Amino acid sequence: MPADALIDVYLLPGECFAGDARHRLHTLLGSCVSITLWHPQRRVGAMSHFLLTHRGKRGPAELSGRYGEEALQLMLEQLRAHGVQGQECLAKIFGGGAMFPASERRGVQAIGRRNGEEAEKLLQKYGIPVVSRSLFGVGHRQIVFEVASGDVWVRQGEA
Repeated sequence: MPADALIDVYLLPGECFAGDARHRLHTLLGSCVSITLWHPQRRVGAMSHFLLTHRGKRGPAELSGRYGEEALQLMLEQLRAHGVQGQECLAKIFGGGAMFPASERRGVQAIGRRNGEEAEKLLQKYGIPVVSRSLFGVGHRQIVFEVASGDVWVRQGEA
């Protein structure tokens, strides 16, 4: 497929997207976490960009991609619309960086670490195997997920 035939999709915080081999997905993470799910035979994949592990007080009934479990549920719904079950996919997890390491040394609980650990737990709960991860550390990450191949490229910068 010629490179110019790809459809680039840029995810903002709180967004999820599922698509086929025509799509290349991008996002920029700090303490947020991105989960990618990929079906190798169908070449269908999904990516999230969630900010927090859980919604504080239960808000509206509509799911929000801002929260870990809700983002995963949205991804699974989108994949089903493409004829793919989540348990048939391979998962990769990215992000959870420490954006303000000095604050964490003073005892502030690390949001990024909580997000990364939540992603691991959720994928285990749903029976989706994790084949790769790039979690924690200091700074942001640029993520590019090419759905056709399942490849995810990561570039990590400093805080």
